[in-house]
Formats: sequence, structure tokens, C-alpha cells
Amino acid sequence: MLSSQAHILADIAWEAGTVILGHYGGTFETRRKHDSSPVTVADEEAEILILSRLRAHWPEIPVIAEEEVARGHRIMAGSHFFLVDPLDGTKEFINRNGEFTVNIAEISNQEPVRGVVYAPAQGQMWIGDGTNGAVSLRVNPELKPDFSSARPIRARRAPSDGMIAVASRSHRDSKTEEYLAHYRIKDFIAAGSSLKFCLVAAGTADIYPRHGRTMEWDTAAGHAVLAAAGGTVTLLDGGPLLYGKPNYENPYFVARGPR
Repeated sequence: MLSSQAHILADIAWEAGTVILGHYGGTFETRRKHDSSPVTVADEEAEILILSRLRAHWPEIPVIAEEEVARGHRIMAGSHFFLVDPLDGTKEFINRNGEFTVNIAEISNQEPVRGVVYAPAQGQMWIGDGTNGAVSLRVNPELKPDFSSARPIRARRAPSDGMIAVASRSHRDSKTEEYLAHYRIKDFIAAGSSLKFCLVAAGTADIYPRHGRTMEWDTAAGHAVLAAAGGTVTLLDGGPLLYGKPNYENPYFVARGPR
């Protein structure tokens, strides 16, 4: 059974998705941030809503959010904080392929203990709630999530006839190909945003290596879902992927099901 905290995070993510979908079908300006990544009004308005809701429910817990950091707002969050990416996969949003998500994660002692990944254009949500496990549910963008329809998900052990690998639609590179050459791969799936973690968490894919640049808010919610589903996210040397780094930047990592 999901905790009340997970329900609240899911409701907040759904609200942010409603804001994003309000812009999805129309025209919007795309700007470039200092790191050359794109940002739109949908990113900014969704983040404002998420920050407002989180601070209303948990005023004592710091929040690290992508667009605030881009504007120069940096904090040392301590051992307990939230990580927010209001619109993960802005390129997918701009391209209108539906593969973008709202990511909200709760971090305790450098590990993601709770997280929500919501794909509003696909009407799909994934929730990881620590020892309570992970679930997925269909969501009507016009109605708050119905948690009675949630179904448990579990990452699978890699089948003996080969693994299904999932790779970034926008950032697949030669280093990823070289890494996967060490495994028996029978198929590939391309996906955007945190959907890659969720495919592994649901047992649709087996492995997702990432050799490109990512930030903590890109990965924490998907990491929480996968961990709650029995999978792992580790550094390439097998060490843990931890959160709360001074520059918020992740090293390379691999997400996979249980061995």
C-alpha cells in the first residue's frame, strides 16, 4: 500500500502535468539556458506549481529544482530534500512525441526513498515508495489519479536468451554501444526522459546504461521507482549512485533489473 506521502507527490505531479498539457497543443517560445539546454514556459510554470505545493506540505524540507538552479539558486540541502525536474525531456516536449515526464523525488541520506514519474501526454504514472514497492497506473489528465487502479510492478531478472536494452532517444552514443557490447543484447528500445528507468522497473527492459551528462533531478525519481521495483542504479564500477553532490551532476551509471 502506498504511503500518504506518495499519494501527495503523485497528486502534485498530476497537477504539474495539467499545466504542461495546457501548453503542449499550442505555440510556445523555446529559449536556451546557459548550458545551451532548452527551456519553455511549460517548464517554468510547472516548477512554480510543484515548488508551491511541496513547500505547503513540507515547509521544513529543502527543494532543489532544475529551473531555480538554472537561475543561480543553489543550496546545500543536507540529508533530507526533494529533487524536482518539472519537465524532463524538454526536447521531446518541443518535438511533441509525448516522451516527457514530471519528476519528483524525495532523498534521504543521499538515496532516493520515494519518487513519482508522470508522463502526462501518455496518461501513465509510475510511483516508487521505498519498502512499499512500486506501482504503475493509467491517469486521465482531467481527473486526479485513482490509486485503486494502481498495479504493482517488478523489475525482472535478465532472460537467458538475451537482454532488452533501453537507450536515450536524444543522447545515444558510441560509449553506450561499447558498454552494451559486453552483454548479450537481443533488442533495443529507444525512449526519452525518465521513461527509461520505468521500462526497466516494469520488466519491459533489462538494462539502461548512461554515459552522457545527467543531473540529479534527471534521475532521482526514476531511480526511486526502479529501486522500489527491485532494480538497481549504480556507477559503472558497481558503487552506488548517490545524491546531494555539490554541483548536482551525476557520474556515468547503469540502471538494471536484479541479477
